[in-house]
Amino acid sequence: MTDSHTCTKEQTTMITTNVENEYYKLQSEKESNARSYPRKFPLIIKKAKGTIITDTDGKQYYDCLAGAGTLALGHNHEVVTEAIKDVLEQQLPLHTLDLATPLKIEFMQEIFSILPEELKDSAKIQFCGPTGADGVEAAIKLVKTATKGKSILAFHGGYHGSTQATMAMSGNLSKKQHLQSLLPDVHFLPFPYEYRCPFGVGGEQTSQISAHYIEHLLDDCESGIAAPCGVIVETVQGEGGSVPAAIQWLKELRRITAERGIPLIIDEVQTGIGRTGKMFSFEHADIVPDVIVCSKAIGGSLPMSVVIYKEELDKWNPGAHTGTFRGNQMGMATGLATLKYMKEHDVLENVKDRSNQFFEYLNGLKHKYEVIGDVRGRGLMIGVEIVNPSGRKDQLGHYPQFGELTAHIQERCFANGLIIEVGGRRSAVLRFLPPLTISALETAKVLDIFEKSVKEAVELITNS
Repeated sequence: MTDSHTCTKEQTTMITTNVENEYYKLQSEKESNARSYPRKFPLIIKKAKGTIITDTDGKQYYDCLAGAGTLALGHNHEVVTEAIKDVLEQQLPLHTLDLATPLKIEFMQEIFSILPEELKDSAKIQFCGPTGADGVEAAIKLVKTATKGKSILAFHGGYHGSTQATMAMSGNLSKKQHLQSLLPDVHFLPFPYEYRCPFGVGGEQTSQISAHYIEHLLDDCESGIAAPCGVIVETVQGEGGSVPAAIQWLKELRRITAERGIPLIIDEVQTGIGRTGKMFSFEHADIVPDVIVCSKAIGGSLPMSVVIYKEELDKWNPGAHTGTFRGNQMGMATGLATLKYMKEHDVLENVKDRSNQFFEYLNGLKHKYEVIGDVRGRGLMIGVEIVNPSGRKDQLGHYPQFGELTAHIQERCFANGLIIEVGGRRSAVLRFLPPLTISALETAKVLDIFEKSVKEAVELITNS
């Protein structure tokens, strides 16, 4: 028996459920039809800490999306929340355009300190608007101004943002199919996707042929492509399905572009700041690009994007690229705190250890479940490509992508308390982007849930 001021557990659950239903209703009625994540993850978040998200019904989820790679240290890490408190307590300006503050100078110096030796003393930095897409747009303006070139060379499967210009440089057709007036003079090159080799050979030959093709194209006076102002590439394609470029291919791409004086732009928006086990993903290949675009994790969970580049490219005029929120001081504070923490607590070692743990387990599942066609990635940027064993094999002996089963696995993961994203061709790749601080125990629990969900989804598809 309860009095009028006390609710039973069942009543509390009913009230919470009613509130959640009202939230969902309002969101579906009033938020843009372009919304995406709520369609896959129908939850109302109440709080989040580390790798765990808790909804308003008290259910907990392991977050292996982490703000699409933004939350390097997970949700509400102490150094991040303390940095926010410090800014507020010191009454620091929250918004400064591109005016200097001691905090901004310290953040800049911290960024320069993690650059390769060849760049540390000679690099320039441009603070951009809050998104990676704005950073990419700035990088394109920079190289067009510096080289007077015309064409941009991008790659099949690449993703650089959702603005008109960045979509023009991205491989995904669905988002730009019916849009007019995208950035002109963008030409696509074959990316060394070994599992789905564009040349039909696979293995190391994929990279060798790709590099040869690019070099030949650049030297062919009948290629049909006007003088390039730059080549933009992700060392690991994120939205494209966690496809890593071979190290030797990256070395060759750097050689080819350097010998011809073509700026190489590395899009580190998702790979940067430790995601692959190095502070910058291009460091795996021991190369130095001309331009680096960073966002997501570099802001320590708050909006931030920057372009870092060789000083000889600094030929644009004052005001050539602006942005109201390029002076986000709180983002600089959280970004600075994140960078310092990562160095002081050897977070990169944890990335390597947890990466080994993920790959060992997932490769074991690949031998256990025929629907897992490929396990790939670098560091804690991992993709599992789901295939249809009932389909016809391609010339490399691989079954076709199975987007329907991938969606079922993602749904079962969510039901079982795990949030992961999908990507790649036909949305057939399950993608892991956990916080870089994820523990061994958390990783084990994530992998247990994943295997359980794969098993349930396969049984569902088999019995339907």
